[in-house]
Amino acid sequence: MGIVLLAAELLAIDAQFFLVFLGAGAITVGLAGLIGLDVPAWAQWISFGIVSLIYMVTVRRKLYELVRGHPVSVEKAKVGQTINVIDELLPGDSCRVEFRGTTWKAVNIGDASVPAGGGARIDVVDGLTLHVRSVDV
Repeated sequence: MGIVLLAAELLAIDAQFFLVFLGAGAITVGLAGLIGLDVPAWAQWISFGIVSLIYMVTVRRKLYELVRGHPVSVEKAKVGQTINVIDELLPGDSCRVEFRGTTWKAVNIGDASVPAGGGARIDVVDGLTLHVRSVDV
């Protein structure tokens, strides 16, 4: 199972290295069983979760920077991308938008309104708020 998770992550486009640590946790628990550490199945599952979490928290950022050549920065990856706004978004107003499979708050920081169904470019990401302006201007 660990090898399957590792392969799935490494073959994915723009991997964020989450499945790698689940795979590493599964391999670690599997190896512990192979060297004679006999624990019940429920303890193996708990160990898998804890070991995977420890790997993820302690190693992920360093590994990502090593492999990708740049620091992990979700915010920078979003700046400049375009989102679709369902309802009209007047200058200074905010609304909810869907971006990358989740809901965000979008604030129009431009001088022009974004028409309903129109596109908006992301200028700044502040936590879960996207500061956008109309691309139709």
